[in-house]
Amino acid sequence: MTNVGLPLLPEPRGPASAAVTDALRGAEPVRPAIPADAYGDDLHLALYVLYELHYQGFSGVPDEREWDPGLLSLRAALEERFLGTLRADVPVGASDKAERALDELQLEPVGADSVSPSHFLHDHGTLAHFREYAALRSLYHLKEADPHAWVIPRLRGRAKAAMVAVEFDEYGAGHAEEIHAELFANLMTDLGLDTSYGHYVDAAPAEALATFNLMSLFGLHRALRGALIGHFAAIEVTSPPASRRLADALRRMGAGPAAIRYYTEHVEADAVHEQVVRHEVVAGLLAREPWLDADVVFGIRATGHLEDRLGARLLDAWRAGWTALRTGSITPALWDTQGT
Repeated sequence: MTNVGLPLLPEPRGPASAAVTDALRGAEPVRPAIPADAYGDDLHLALYVLYELHYQGFSGVPDEREWDPGLLSLRAALEERFLGTLRADVPVGASDKAERALDELQLEPVGADSVSPSHFLHDHGTLAHFREYAALRSLYHLKEADPHAWVIPRLRGRAKAAMVAVEFDEYGAGHAEEIHAELFANLMTDLGLDTSYGHYVDAAPAEALATFNLMSLFGLHRALRGALIGHFAAIEVTSPPASRRLADALRRMGAGPAAIRYYTEHVEADAVHEQVVRHEVVAGLLAREPWLDADVVFGIRATGHLEDRLGARLLDAWRAGWTALRTGSITPALWDTQGT
């Protein structure tokens, strides 16, 4: 079966992503092509495309390609390069514990503005900056919670029950219009952005793609279930203060109510989720599988590492007066002459 009405395959950024897109177009057999840069555009676009086969897919690409052996083999090699580099850059010691790592996330670092887009947007950002931020985040938020749902059949007892409860909220508690992905689409509409699924992939730099690829990598591998729980916990713990700053920023910018609502919803919901995730999901997992403590810590720290890289990319560009999106990929609507 061939998908229609879905995103087109993005433009390749090197030999690995070209090998993937060419194979999916049926033009070429899958060719091994492993980039040297584990954080680079080519590797992360290739991984993004391969992971998207497990989500919505692409227009003109048959559903059956999801399990193509050649594509899976290439994906494994790309994942090995990415994960190996992450483990080297984010070491976890024998004495590191998830509880302490989560406590550390609640401390506002000195000079947070240097690495945090939410601080910049709150204090200095324009609506044009926020449009860029939302365009990039849309690659995840239009499928919000989906990567974390993969962990549910891999959990038991307290951890499973609590994880399902949090995901139930993320999916609107039974109300389609309250699904968080729908709320984000409403935010994008308020900001004048295209809400089509995957629309901004060609605009996304490697640093953004890497943050999305991380959760797909963790979610698709049962062996990395602890790391996925660490990633999920890191998101829930850091979300309330960042969401509060972003909601305040949008009010200052004069954004519409739907844009503001997305973040006010997360201030309230994620404050509750944080406690559930810490005391039921993480604690429940480690009560049954204490040997996964280091994996949870790795998931927490890998998330922070990649978010810091993305934050630096955004802030370096914005402070210099440039777009943070890839050259030639922005639409005129993302910037206006007043910078508002």
